[in-house]
Amino acid sequence: MFQSGQTVRVNLAGMQVQGVTFHAAVTDAVATIVRQTSEDPPMYLVRLLFSFRGVSQVEVPADRIKAS
Repeated sequence: MFQSGQTVRVNLAGMQVQGVTFHAAVTDAVATIVRQTSEDPPMYLVRLLFSFRGVSQVEVPADRIKAS
């Protein structure tokens, strides 16, 4: 569905990653697809354009990703 290097927007609202909880306002973060990490369910590792409290890569379900 998404390709490595593709620029996307991700909805991180309510997710918790490495002790960082993303608030409801983080619904349109710009990121780049690094690679697909799972096929069922489809999950992708993305590199965020901006680091949030030291978190710059996040594994995100495909339904939280939209192409830019």
